Amino acid sequence: MNTTQQTIIGQPFNMNDQVTYQPGSVVSRTLIDKKIGTLTLFAFDAGQGLSEHTAPFDAVVEVLDGTAAITIDGTLHQVAAGQMIIMPANLPHSLKAEVPFKMLLVMIRA
Repeated sequence: MNTTQQTIIGQPFNMNDQVTYQPGSVVSRTLIDKKIGTLTLFAFDAGQGLSEHTAPFDAVVEVLDGTAAITIDGTLHQVAAGQMIIMPANLPHSLKAEVPFKMLLVMIRA
């Protein structure tokens, strides 16, 4: 178990406090990394993103702060704080921060 996991496992915590914005950057913090899946927090500065790619597993994005433009298989979605979106396996997807935003990425490897 890494230091991050040791500090939060079994304790209540605020996800927004676990990752901070950095100018011109994408910051990530893995909370759980297991054979069956991962939980990773991200903080994107405005204008930052992830280029189009595919993944062999379904992924769930929960936007914690701000707004993101998320494109799945050519369809653009505006996803705001408090909303979630499922990115199906094997479909191309990308993300772009229109304003600084934070998200929790849940990857299910099954």
